[in-house]
Amino acid sequence: MKEYKSRKKSAELLILELLNKKKSLSTKDKQHYLNLKKGFEGEKLFDSLTARLEYECIILNDLLLKINNTVFQIDTLIITSHKVYIFEVKNYVGEFYFEGEKFFKIPQYEIINPLHQLSRSESLLRQLFSKHGINLSIEASVIFINSEFTLYQAPLNKPIIPPTKINGYLNQLNTISSKLKRNHKLYAEKLMSLHIEESPYYQLPDYNYNELKKGICCIDCDSFSISVVGVMCVCKECGHREKAASAIKRTVEEFKLLFPEQKITTNIIHEWCQVIDSKKRVRRILKKNYTKIGTNRWIYFE
Repeated sequence: MKEYKSRKKSAELLILELLNKKKSLSTKDKQHYLNLKKGFEGEKLFDSLTARLEYECIILNDLLLKINNTVFQIDTLIITSHKVYIFEVKNYVGEFYFEGEKFFKIPQYEIINPLHQLSRSESLLRQLFSKHGINLSIEASVIFINSEFTLYQAPLNKPIIPPTKINGYLNQLNTISSKLKRNHKLYAEKLMSLHIEESPYYQLPDYNYNELKKGICCIDCDSFSISVVGVMCVCKECGHREKAASAIKRTVEEFKLLFPEQKITTNIIHEWCQVIDSKKRVRRILKKNYTKIGTNRWIYFE
C-alpha cells in the first residue's frame, strides 16, 4: 500500500473552526460546521483502516476533480492492478432506512440518497478516465463508517458497506493479487495533477475583523485564557505550555487564512494576538518567519 495523497482539512473547515472560536455562529452556520467536522472525522477513521491494506495499491484521498465544467469529489480512491475502487464515506449516527430510491433518518426525515451521490461521482470519473486515457474499470461503494449507525431495508443489490462489514470487505481486498506497473503510477500522477485545491462551493458566513475575538487561542483546549510567562505562552484553563514564538506564528497563520487580502504588519498582528506586550517580539517573529516588504512605516510581511 502506498498513500499518494493524504487527507487534510479543507480551507472551509479550517475557517469555520476559527470562526466558531471567535464569534457566535448562526444555527445554520454552526450546523454546517459540525457536519463538515463530523464528515472529516469519519473520513480520517476510514483512512486509518485503508492504511493497513497490505496488497500493492495506490491510495488517493479527498480528490476534487472537474469534467465538462462539473466539479465532483471522491472521498477515497484506490488504484490496484486490475481496477479502481472509489468510496463515498458517510459518518452518520442513528437509525436510517431506504424506501424505493429515497433515504430517510427515522422517523421520517429525508436526506440526500448517498447512492445517488456515488452514482454521480462514478459516472463523472468514468468520463474523466475516458478523456485522459486511464484504462481501468471502476468499482464504487458507500461506506457507513460509524459504529452507531443502523440501516434498515438496505437493498441487497446495492454497493452499501455498513460498519459491521467494513473489516471483512477490506480483508477480502487483501486477498487480491495486485502487482502495480508503471502506468498505474502514471494514472495516480495524472489524477493528482487534475486535483483542484479550492472548492467553488464553500459556504462561509460573512465576517469582519472588528467582530472577531482577538487573542492567542490554546492549541489544546481552545481557551483564550493565555498568559505570557517569559518565552512561553501558558493556558490558565488546562495548563498547556507553548513557546510564544510558535504561538505567535500559529496565530499569524490563522489571520492569513481569515484575511488573505490583508497585509501582515507588526501593528495588526500585535493587536490580533492581544496578549503579547512587546511589539518588538512580534516584529522579531515576523522577520524570522516571513519576507519583509517595503521600508519604514510601510513595512509588511508575506
